Amino acid sequence: MPDRTVAKPYTVRALDASTWEAFAELVERNGGVFGGCWCMGHHAMDNGESYRGKKGLDKRAIKEELVRTGRAHAALVFDADGLAQGWAKYGSVEEQPIVEHNRRAYDEDPPPLPDWRITCFYVDKRYRRQGIARAALEGALDLIALASGGLVEALPEVTAGRTAHGRFLFEMTVELYEEYGFERVRQIGKHRWIVSRVIDPA
Repeated sequence: MPDRTVAKPYTVRALDASTWEAFAELVERNGGVFGGCWCMGHHAMDNGESYRGKKGLDKRAIKEELVRTGRAHAALVFDADGLAQGWAKYGSVEEQPIVEHNRRAYDEDPPPLPDWRITCFYVDKRYRRQGIARAALEGALDLIALASGGLVEALPEVTAGRTAHGRFLFEMTVELYEEYGFERVRQIGKHRWIVSRVIDPA
């Protein structure tokens, strides 16, 4: 995907070998992100388990290997100075088979198998509430369209009528997804919903 200027002063680029160092710098600038997870929680280990909460693993090295071999994707948002300030992680179901939250509720009545999942957003602490998550979602949808499109699934939270701390909304909000044409499929938690939308190929 060519660099995409979403809304000044942001540009979106795909996470790949050419942008790995910018991604790593953002993660390291923020202490490894969410206690050092390196955005690995939705990827599956060889035994099918999540990397989330596992001790003694070099998550940086594992993430880098996944990125450089085309098995980890994200839309990276860059500021006017060329620094990465946030991302939206997405991938195929094979790439991201783990449904972290409310897994039991999800499996009770699973929706149609999606082609893609958008699973994690992160924004540098100093840049929150400045439109980066929106730019990242737009970028992820563009990248999915360029990769042939298909059914896209996410598990965001409803925030209307409640106070929700931003650091816990790492799968973003239902309301934001609805602005981009996603529809609610089924509720799987007190505030969490399955949402989906078909993205046409570019």
